Parts: sequence; C-alpha cells; structure tokens
Amino acid sequence: MADTVADAHIRLLGLITKGLVSLADAMPADRYEFRPTAGAFTDVRTFGEQVRHAATMIFMTAAILLQEKSPHGPGANDNGPATVQGKQQILEYLNASIAYARKAMSSLTVQNHLDPLKTYFGSQPRIEVAAGILYHSCNHYGQMVVYARMNGVVPPSSQQ
Repeated sequence: MADTVADAHIRLLGLITKGLVSLADAMPADRYEFRPTAGAFTDVRTFGEQVRHAATMIFMTAAILLQEKSPHGPGANDNGPATVQGKQQILEYLNASIAYARKAMSSLTVQNHLDPLKTYFGSQPRIEVAAGILYHSCNHYGQMVVYARMNGVVPPSSQQ
C-alpha cells in the first residue's frame, strides 16, 4: 500500500507525541505549578499550563481539520478547561488531544489536502492547518524543556 498524506502526518504527530508526553510525564507532579519569574519570564504560563495550552490548541486545530466544534474551548488564556488540574488530569487531557489529532490527521487525503479551511488566520489549505498542530506543539515543547531543565529534569528525548 502506498504511503498516504495521512500516514506522513500521523508519523510526525507520533514524534511530537513522544516528546510532549514523555516530558510532561518526566516533570514531577509538584513542579507542575512552576513558572520562571526572573528576567523575561514575567507572567508566563506554569509548566502545567504549558501542557494544557498545547493540548487545548491541539484540540482546537484538529477540530478545524475535521470541520467540527472542538470538544474543548480555549478557556482562560487559551489554557483549556480550568477544571483540568494536577499532573494526572493534565496528562489525560494531553493524551485525549493527541488521540483527537490522530483522528484529524487520518482525514487527510491526496484529494482534500489542499482544500481551503476557514481558520483564525483566514483561509488556509487543510495540510497547512495540520502542520499548525505540529508547529505549535513544537513551540511549547521547547518552552517546557526550559522549565524542565530549570528543575533538574533532563528531557527523555535528550537521554536517548
């Protein structure tokens, strides 16, 4: 069977998933409220909020791909549901967002990948929206790495 557009994006999502989930899991539960405070870090998200935000944007962008309403709205500061608290709930929320993104990536085909979709940034090809899930997740993964290292946690992806 030939490789498909969906297959390629699902593989990339797998790489993102491995990094995000393993790092979120590696951070101790008592450090989920950590936020840097010195220098240019004033008023940034906590580690837990970074994870919730990444998951929320995964949900919301995947919903655009599927052309349906997101299961979760942006919430305060685009951090998703305020009721999702603590490491265990946040990890469950992240994993649910990734499952939803897999469903969305599975909808990509050679026939539809260039179809325009209405987004917050105007009309974009479906494949560009899919790439947005990956790009945005990488952005927050990078921030999470900084927080983790500030707490003595070496990202699992750096240990391999």
